[in-house]
Amino acid sequence: MVTEQIIAITIFLLVMLAIISEKVNRCVAALSGALLMILFNIIPMEVGLSHVDFNTIGVLIGMMLFVAVVKNSGLFEYIAIFTAKKSKGDPWKIMISFIIITALLSAVLDNVTTVLLIGPMTIVITSILELNPIPFLITQIIASNIGGTATLIGDPPNIMIGSAANLSFTDFLVNLGPVVVILLIVIIFCFKFIFKKNLIVDDAQKDNILNLDENKAIKDKPLLIKSIVIMVFILLGFSLHSIIQIDSSIVALAGATIMLFIGKQDIDEILASIEWSTILFFTGLFIIVGGLQEVGVINKLATALIGATEGHLVLTMLIVLWLSAIVSSFLDNIPFVATLIPLILTMQTQGVDVMPLWWAASLGACLGGNGTLIGASANIVLASVGQKHGHPITFKEYFKVGFPIMILSIIISTAYLLIIF
Repeated sequence: MVTEQIIAITIFLLVMLAIISEKVNRCVAALSGALLMILFNIIPMEVGLSHVDFNTIGVLIGMMLFVAVVKNSGLFEYIAIFTAKKSKGDPWKIMISFIIITALLSAVLDNVTTVLLIGPMTIVITSILELNPIPFLITQIIASNIGGTATLIGDPPNIMIGSAANLSFTDFLVNLGPVVVILLIVIIFCFKFIFKKNLIVDDAQKDNILNLDENKAIKDKPLLIKSIVIMVFILLGFSLHSIIQIDSSIVALAGATIMLFIGKQDIDEILASIEWSTILFFTGLFIIVGGLQEVGVINKLATALIGATEGHLVLTMLIVLWLSAIVSSFLDNIPFVATLIPLILTMQTQGVDVMPLWWAASLGACLGGNGTLIGASANIVLASVGQKHGHPITFKEYFKVGFPIMILSIIISTAYLLIIF
């Protein structure tokens, strides 16, 4: 390795250790790592900023603004109470309902948007039932990443792979939909075992739910109607953004701007609700990973992956799956998938049937995000929702659940790919 590569890897590992130890705020750790990348001339500032995925940043800011306005209408409280009453106040039924809702929405929306909508509802329900919301939030993180795997627009790596391989929405749904359904069923049973001690409430708390009137939760009916109308347009925009050639960030920011204009809320209060620490964390992390990419670390990793298999398709498929999953647990999956794509396309020009590799890359990158708290955007965003309401999800706490679930999901995906291909 050249000196720049050693320095870049060292900086990355130090940042990861700081985040895992939780002795340093993750935002401070990421920004410090990005600054070190620049100071050690691993990556110039201009190049570092070019690695920041401003589409992701735009979606985050847009949806945070939108959710902040909508929250004042009482919509989230209404849905939360309605769902809890339909579940008869049973925490396990509520958890299952939210897992399924999260997975379905993540298949047709951006994962970040989904968790920003589901998170506030979860906080409301668990506070009424006097339950710790962390188990609910962890299950929703995992469900969002699994659900997003099923479709072309569910997760950014799928959009990239679909574009490079000329795969349609239907292709993803047909090839990955079945394994996603299997994974959801399996993890629901796993969660029942893992969190059964956290899902106990007495009859009095259930009665508190059943006695609530969801209609009284609506604080501003005109704002509620406006919120639902704009939300429908945002959902359509996310679903069709690849067809109408408009970035998802533009859809999110447009929806937020319209809501700020017609919502007639206190703008300063809405702006103050944005989780700027989360935005800065992502910015720092993008620059750090960009540094690894610029000095060739990620490219070396991907090249070694292909070279180690000596062209054996099934072995290559399995290595792509597992390496993508492990790497995507600790790194942003976008640059890694961006590095894999040209290598797979090169194999295609050599007459190799690379279709199994595309599905392996998708499953590995998307499901791998469940491995750690920093593995995917949805993880960080939902963790910040919990922290904002006094229930922070620690790296270790999530890792104990997320990493084993991720490994199990990749084992199931391995069996699925071997059966299909």
